Amino acid sequence: MTNLGIMASQISGHLYDGPYSAYDSLATVTLSSATATITFAGIPSGYKHLQLRILARATYAPSDTGGILNFNGDSGANYAWHRIYGDGSAATSGGGSSATFARIDRLTGGSSLSNVFGAIVVDILDYANTSKYKTIRSLGGYDANGTGWLGFNSALWMNTSAITSITFANADSTNLVQYTQASLYGVK
Repeated sequence: MTNLGIMASQISGHLYDGPYSAYDSLATVTLSSATATITFAGIPSGYKHLQLRILARATYAPSDTGGILNFNGDSGANYAWHRIYGDGSAATSGGGSSATFARIDRLTGGSSLSNVFGAIVVDILDYANTSKYKTIRSLGGYDANGTGWLGFNSALWMNTSAITSITFANADSTNLVQYTQASLYGVK
């Protein structure tokens, strides 16, 4: 009889049959002081997909701000994205084309409840495939003591290059606060 272990990402739904994890931890960054960006460079090409797991808060004054990604240093108008989200009272959608970043999800801002961070899981599909554009999907949100935010985003990087670096920031160009953490995983 085989011992069947089932493991799944909260977003990717990647199922795995076996005693070992389908995810390899590649790097984790925890900020010791406020900074504008977190960059993962030298990403190896030996995985099927990548996954980012982010806990983040920004110094931006309102209660939240958008998280964004750039790949391989590309900040040209080579991205498109769309999202659906809710704040506890209404659901809304939006999108953008010819964007200069891949929008992921929201992180808390300077006027959010103290010490509350947004949580985001991002799947970057077929990141090393040089025959197609790259697709990104993310799920994230935060609690604000009975209110908050929950969103689902998808994005497209219109480039066939393998992704070798990822830069995470917030859309309002303010700093990410101390203890913001981003972890990169390779998905087998």
